[in-house]
Amino acid sequence: MNIIFVSNSMTKAKTLSVLQVSMIALGLIVLPVLLTLLFLVPQDSEPQQGVKSLIPVQLKFSFNNPQKHLDAYAIQLGEMQARMMRLDAQSERLSKLAGEKKSVHDTGSEPDTLIKPDATKIDVNKLQPARGGPLVRDTPLSEADLQKKIAELLAQIEFSTDRFSSLEAKLLQQSVLKDTLPNSSPVTVAFNSSSFGWRLDPFNGHKAFHEGLDFPADVGTPIYAAAGGIVTVAEQTPDYGKLIKIDHGSGLETRYAHASRLLVKVGDRVEKGQEIAEVGSTGRSTGPHLHYEIRLDGNALDPRQYLKASG
Repeated sequence: MNIIFVSNSMTKAKTLSVLQVSMIALGLIVLPVLLTLLFLVPQDSEPQQGVKSLIPVQLKFSFNNPQKHLDAYAIQLGEMQARMMRLDAQSERLSKLAGEKKSVHDTGSEPDTLIKPDATKIDVNKLQPARGGPLVRDTPLSEADLQKKIAELLAQIEFSTDRFSSLEAKLLQQSVLKDTLPNSSPVTVAFNSSSFGWRLDPFNGHKAFHEGLDFPADVGTPIYAAAGGIVTVAEQTPDYGKLIKIDHGSGLETRYAHASRLLVKVGDRVEKGQEIAEVGSTGRSTGPHLHYEIRLDGNALDPRQYLKASG
């Protein structure tokens, strides 16, 4: 095939061969692709010296990124600090329930000393177990070792949290509050046994503390008061959805969230086992269920401990 170009200023015709036509067509196809790659593919901010890296630019973020590792450890450290703060608060509550007027943190003494009854000072450092010995096979912790230690510490914190919750429930059941404890099930269905405590939030996937128990149930399932008391809240809220709070006295409170219908109003006195609402999926909820909480002076208690006591 020949293509003939004719110019007004030239009487001689020029022809292009099939090969030349193919090269022009190929150039018209390849040029836009090259321009697209030039603008879309990220480029190094500075020219690399020496041997060129074989790792694609867009994959380099996953290698040799110390900040990424530091961020991961910072998140784990923040989680441990949050858990330790909750343990400290729970320890204070246990001290009060056990009749201790003051803890070590409340002595008012200097951080490095304690006061004995005879007003003599004791060096706290001397109360710590003594350690020592020759240094043998000294090796710094690897990243894998550090991750293992963090996992072990988190497991110990989790164990202590469960133990403290159990002790707190036993002390409450032996205290003057034993007759007002909400120890009956708010619905006639089983609860999700892992729903109280640290978990992955179902909406954003982050670790968050879930302060109650979830009872999956059909919409309209009756919700009952776990103990007698006065209704202090019966309203629609952004997170809890349709919510009921019942004050049982002495700082004890129960909460019933995500209801589809409320059957009581603020100021009503309810009896233990009285129907107060119906299960729904209002508020921040992924499906029909009852979110149930027990609180003492605003602090969330583990409802499982009290349901076990009534079983």
